[in-house]
Amino acid sequence: MSTPSQADGSAPRAHGAASQVDGSTPQAGAKLAVNGLDAHPPAARGSQVPFKRPERGEEIELQIDSLAHGGEGVGRLALPGTPHDGVQANGDTPSGTHSGGYVVFVSGALPGDRVRAVVVKRKRSYAHARMVEVLEESPERIAPTADHPGVAWQVLPYERQLQIKREQVDDALRRIGRLEGFDLEEIVPALQQWRYRNKLEYSFGTGYPPDTSASSSTVRENLVSENAVQGSAASENAVPENTGKSGTGFLVCGFHAPGGWKRVDPIEDCLLASELGNKARDVALDWARAQGLHAWDRRRESIDSPVPLLRNLVVREGRRSGKLQIRLVSTDGELDVPSLAAALVAELGPGAGNGPDTENGPGSGSGSDSEGGSGVGNGPDAGRSEGRISGVLWTRSSSLAETTMGGETELVWGDAELPERLGELDLRISSEAFFQTNTEMAEVLYGIVAEYAALEGWERVYDLYCGIGTIALTLAPRAGELWGIEIIEQAVADAIAAAKRNDVTNAHFFAGDARLALPELIERAGKPDVVVVDPPRAGLSQKVVRRIVEASPKRIVYVSCNPTTFAPNAAQLVEAGWRLVKVRPVDMFPQTPHIECVALLERT
Repeated sequence: MSTPSQADGSAPRAHGAASQVDGSTPQAGAKLAVNGLDAHPPAARGSQVPFKRPERGEEIELQIDSLAHGGEGVGRLALPGTPHDGVQANGDTPSGTHSGGYVVFVSGALPGDRVRAVVVKRKRSYAHARMVEVLEESPERIAPTADHPGVAWQVLPYERQLQIKREQVDDALRRIGRLEGFDLEEIVPALQQWRYRNKLEYSFGTGYPPDTSASSSTVRENLVSENAVQGSAASENAVPENTGKSGTGFLVCGFHAPGGWKRVDPIEDCLLASELGNKARDVALDWARAQGLHAWDRRRESIDSPVPLLRNLVVREGRRSGKLQIRLVSTDGELDVPSLAAALVAELGPGAGNGPDTENGPGSGSGSDSEGGSGVGNGPDAGRSEGRISGVLWTRSSSLAETTMGGETELVWGDAELPERLGELDLRISSEAFFQTNTEMAEVLYGIVAEYAALEGWERVYDLYCGIGTIALTLAPRAGELWGIEIIEQAVADAIAAAKRNDVTNAHFFAGDARLALPELIERAGKPDVVVVDPPRAGLSQKVVRRIVEASPKRIVYVSCNPTTFAPNAAQLVEAGWRLVKVRPVDMFPQTPHIECVALLERT
């Protein structure tokens, strides 16, 4: 399952899963292998000149040939004696599907583009680069709609996005998993191509006006250079430290700049969020500026500060309930957060903004559930008599990591849990609990899970990595008994409470690591007939796969947010005696390269 920390995907769930399916550290060539790419030889054929890899911060020009898993464009720097088009000086084409030079992954580039890019990370066999300019546009490239990060594929027509995602699932299964004989079904398109996310994690940072003095301009250039090159402290003295004192910069709230996580680009209208969610961010930013607050400087090696510094703003929306949960994340110290709650309640009271489901696209005020014209805010909950804010929370964290998880969280105003409905389920979502970030497509996804599980009412079902129990509780009415395992204790508490709230008596949840808890559960409840797994992006570790094999379910329904880790997991299960029957990709995240899919494996 996928939950990017920004709009392009929240941070992966903290299940403690290994970084690879075998629990090992990624090999140096893993990035190339996943994408079917070969490493460049030390020199071109017939050349004694060793290849010189580009330096970090160096600008390069190259032709983009394909898209990698994860969405980056793939190009090659020519070897000595090799033109940029990958053809050797003697006219021969290099052997191998993707041979011909040093591999460079370029964010924001499309196949057919010729680009100028700056190298941000260099490895022995490949490099990562950030696109600076498109010199020649791909025939497929279209004009962008959004002016903010997190929507890398918005320059591709939506039908082409769907085609590529399905192709990448097929490529991963056949090339990485070496699997054949399965039915790859058509991809399910998203119900909404824009304004579909129910959760956005914004970052606070320092911005600089475009008409500042030459010295301030130099500061900005240094900051860009620092992010693009190596994040050194070379310009530390040039940029004012955010210690609560006034400086040349001003507080902004937005997303991390592409290729530079230490810089934050301000945002006016996030086209992945509802208009209501955007307004909440604006209210919070206005409050913070009025309070004279400053952002945490991500270049600093210490979190210590005489005053609290702002880190993040988490805006979560109940798409069905029409409610917002706002969580401010800062460093340690004292803030007048109750006044933030008061500002939010005052601005987002009865009838303020558009209700959920009102936007089918940027600027649209009418959705599938609306009854009026554009911009009047006629979502299903637009006429509610109560206010929009469900709760305001405050998290204080001293961690240097760029995360909204952890720290100490307190309820400042309202309810600690966000009310929401998913299908027939009445849910309450705590602030750090995982919940699919596209509510409408989550209902579609879980419907496919139920279809593949094909329950008849007598089966014992295990739901591994069950989170707050949404899949388990969706399946429970169709099952004889259902058992969910989740490592995060608060999520388990949410699942148990949800079962009681929805009068589900045949679902049981307990906290534990699937690697260790599965044998205990089998001893307690008996072997399962069906196992549902919805792991984080890293997929299942080999130990978890072994535990599933030992449990010997008749059917396995695998929900994956990463085909490159699902493929080896599926291959392991096939080798152990299951057959991959069918796979259905689901587009949960339009305008991004993220892919979700549901797969059915049956014991042979």
